[in-house]
This record gives sequence, C-alpha cells and structure tokens, in this order.
Amino acid sequence: MKEKIKYKNIAVIIAAIILLLAIPSIWPYGYYQFLRLAITAIAIFVAYLAYELEKKSWMWLMAVIAILFNPIIPFYLDKEIWVVIDIIVATIFLISLRLKANNE
Repeated sequence: MKEKIKYKNIAVIIAAIILLLAIPSIWPYGYYQFLRLAITAIAIFVAYLAYELEKKSWMWLMAVIAILFNPIIPFYLDKEIWVVIDIIVATIFLISLRLKANNE
C-alpha cells in the first residue's frame, strides 16, 4: 500500500501542476484535451486508492472530478469558470497528499 500511496503522491503533484499551468490562455487546444485525460485518469486512480483505504468521501470527491474532466462527454464551460475549477481541483489534489493508510 505504501508503494501505491507514493505513486498517488507523485500523480497528484503532477495533476496540480498541469491544472495550474492551464490557467493562462497560452496553450493550444491539445493541451486542454491532454489535461482532461490526465486529470480524469489521476482522479480515477486516487478514487480507487481511497476506496481501498475506505475513505469514502475522498472516493466520491475524486469520482466527481473524474466526471467533470472526462474527455468522452466533456462539459463546456467558460474560461473564467474553468480557471476557478482548476484552482479548486489543484487544491483538492494537494490536500489529498495527506491521504494515508489508517495504520501509518
């Protein structure tokens, strides 16, 4: 389990960085497509880990993030709304660094 948590920590730091990098409108559209895919995958991984750790609220929170960023049926929102969402989700990912197994 410690190995999975280590990978989770690396993944959520990457997620937070790419979310914060998305705030300025300097990237081509492909970056935002990559962002959706990466955030969805990381959120699913963290949700799975939260399920294994029996952290149900984290599991559901990550499921909502995965749905919001999913690239298959995307939500189309204004850039200003996405900026707020990106900051909130980056913060949630960074807070999830504290997510640990009960016996640690």
